[in-house]
Amino acid sequence: MDNGSSHPHLDRWHRIVFQRDVQDLQAMLAENVVFHSPYLAEPYAGRQATALILTAVGEVLQDFTYHREIIEGNNWALEFSARVGDQSLKGIDLIRLDDSGLIVEFEVFVRPYNGLRALGVAMARRLNSTS
Repeated sequence: MDNGSSHPHLDRWHRIVFQRDVQDLQAMLAENVVFHSPYLAEPYAGRQATALILTAVGEVLQDFTYHREIIEGNNWALEFSARVGDQSLKGIDLIRLDDSGLIVEFEVFVRPYNGLRALGVAMARRLNSTS
């Protein structure tokens, strides 16, 4: 287990998330990345769709904080908390990198249900306003 204090790819990820660096986000996603939403059964495929979703999530979530970060080779489990409006939520990002440090798979789990529901509503509203 590693808290990520000196992991260059994780450090880069933190910069992307907390500085909302959309350009570097796209650069860190593999062309064929697969995103598994906590809200929908079917995954999204590709850099463009994944970047759109992750960018929108960054705009919807408030008080986003990572807590535990477990690193095993190219596999990360990142526990987080955040708010959507008055609903608090906790979640886990499961991220898999390729050997060059690009994200090839990104899966999100969120609880409790009322937080997940608030996230789904806010994301639908946000994504519909960008199309």
